[in-house]
Amino acid sequence: MARKIIAALSDSTVFLREWLVNPQRTGAVAPSSPMLGAAMARWLPRNPNSFVLELGPGTGAVTDALLKYGLREDRLIGIEKNATLAKILRKRFLDAHIITGDAWDLDKLLAELPQAIESVGAVISSLPFLNFPPEQADSLARKIRAILEPRGRWVQYSYQIIKDRSRGGNDFKLVASKVVWFNLPPARVSVYQK
Repeated sequence: MARKIIAALSDSTVFLREWLVNPQRTGAVAPSSPMLGAAMARWLPRNPNSFVLELGPGTGAVTDALLKYGLREDRLIGIEKNATLAKILRKRFLDAHIITGDAWDLDKLLAELPQAIESVGAVISSLPFLNFPPEQADSLARKIRAILEPRGRWVQYSYQIIKDRSRGGNDFKLVASKVVWFNLPPARVSVYQK
């Protein structure tokens, strides 16, 4: 129990430091809560062999939930722009494919892996879509749609809890939307299907 508390404090300290350096890029002041992670992880693909792409995994709070809910670590691909956070993720998740890079390059980054990934069963995103101009968000949403398997899901959270659709979600079917109150700040999890 003490190790979990120390790890959580360490993650929060790193996350806050990175947010202070560049709040626009980091998008949050604290790692996602276990409740937010669970709300996102429940939408993992049914096929255990499907890859899952996590965008903006930060210090790995949602990643932990994905693995707890049954995702095989070797089926996880994380794209983290912040090199410091990506390094932490590589040390924590040895069998996952952690890429330091920009989510807008996801198609190129997935093609460059030793085993090129052509499609994923789900995209789990912690990116701050509301911080991006609408055209930039739409551009990324098109790339997410292109990489998803048929009926694949894009799970996105936002701190805008009063609106059901996140930026970029117009070309998807909204299949679920739920507010997670036990998060700092509260967040809405929106689930889109291809």
